[in-house]
Amino acid sequence: MPMMPITMGKPGERYTIRKITGRDEVRQHLAEMGFVLDTELVVVSELSGNLILQVRDSRVALDKGMANRILVS
Repeated sequence: MPMMPITMGKPGERYTIRKITGRDEVRQHLAEMGFVLDTELVVVSELSGNLILQVRDSRVALDKGMANRILVS
């Protein structure tokens, strides 16, 4: 399955993080929230490109710009 930004994901679907793009500070910030390689996540809901994601045992809201940095398959 090819990689795509999580913003293209469908609510209720499960995905695996394959790559996180951006500056080191951005990648570190996402890692601190639980977005690390090979972690599964679920798109809970989407509104105007902004997402609520379930990662591990937490739900995290990300704006479209930040969510586009998370590539999944």
